[in-house]
Order: sequence, then structure tokens, then C-alpha cells
Amino acid sequence: MARIAGVDIPNNKRGEIALTYIYGIGHNTAQKILTEAGINWDTKAQDWTDDEQNTIRNIISALKVEGELRSETQTNIKRLMDIGTYRGIRHRLGLPLRGQTTKNNARTRKGRKKTVANKKKATK
Repeated sequence: MARIAGVDIPNNKRGEIALTYIYGIGHNTAQKILTEAGINWDTKAQDWTDDEQNTIRNIISALKVEGELRSETQTNIKRLMDIGTYRGIRHRLGLPLRGQTTKNNARTRKGRKKTVANKKKATK
């Protein structure tokens, strides 16, 4: 099992898919990395030689991935919250931030339903 950027790459996956296990690397970036390294996308990760793995490590070391990228993202969100932008306020409240409606949906952001009991009418 290859270890790249602090992540164990699965052996039984194609190289293109295996690299996407690293936070910050998607399909397009994985394809670019493998093309730059001169490796076929369909080659499984277990078939990479040590030289190919080192080449991939060197290419990825130039990118911002894993912990560095996560901390930058968190810093950006914290900055938005501190300066009080609309997006920052939505982050703070745990609501969707890109214009989605929240009347009926948005359960993944809002969490489980919180049932509010009706007020009982006073009897005369």
C-alpha cells in the first residue's frame, strides 16, 4: 500500500481513482498528475514502481493538499464569519449559503427536524 501525502492509497484501484483519496485532488488533477509523471491512468496503484511513486510524491508536494488545504479553508470560513458577511452569518447559523430555499428542504445543513408544539387555545 503506497503512502502519498500522509494518505494510504488503495492498491486495488486504478491510479486515477486512487489519487482522489487525497483531500484536494479530484479526477482532473489526478489525470494531470499521472500524465505529468508519464503513467497510464488505468494502471493500478499496486503496479506502480518505486520511481513512479516518488515522481507522483514530488508532483503532489508542489500542490496544496490535505492538512494545509483544510486549514486554509477553515481560515477563510472563519474570516467570513469574523467580518460578518452574508456567507459568514449563514456558516455561523448552519444554514445553506448559496441561495437555496430553506422552507421545506436543507435538512443536511439544518439537521434533524425540531418539532415545535402548537399553542393550546384558551377555553372560555
